[in-house]
Amino acid sequence: MSSAATAVRRPVRVKLPIFEALTIVGLVGIAWIHLLDLGSKIDETPYLAVAYAGLIAGCAAAGGLLARRDRRGFILAGALAGATFIGYCLSRTTGLPAATDDIGNWTETLGLWSLIAEGAVVALSAAALSRRPDAGAEKA
Repeated sequence: MSSAATAVRRPVRVKLPIFEALTIVGLVGIAWIHLLDLGSKIDETPYLAVAYAGLIAGCAAAGGLLARRDRRGFILAGALAGATFIGYCLSRTTGLPAATDDIGNWTETLGLWSLIAEGAVVALSAAALSRRPDAGAEKA
């Protein structure tokens, strides 16, 4: 037998980009929730409508980076989700300029879903960025 025939075959590892996929799902959720609320913000507080549009575009950009397995997508996704989470908390505590109607309104359904998606994206981004870039790569 040749040495190649006696070599032990190891199973091929499937590279499943789980962090990227789950983060993209979270980004889609954040973008969708803010798209649903965008119409009311245009009339109520136009500067928040512009911020929502920027958030939606940022989610698309981060998703595009993640789809190409670019780690910078996690930085952008985590920053967007974290900033949005903080904005929600501010809008419910101190209020935002020209937007004080939601102070104390912690149980709004879209807002709660948004917090869940944002928290998940922050957690996934932090977990992914804490791993070595070559973690899980097969050694030759």
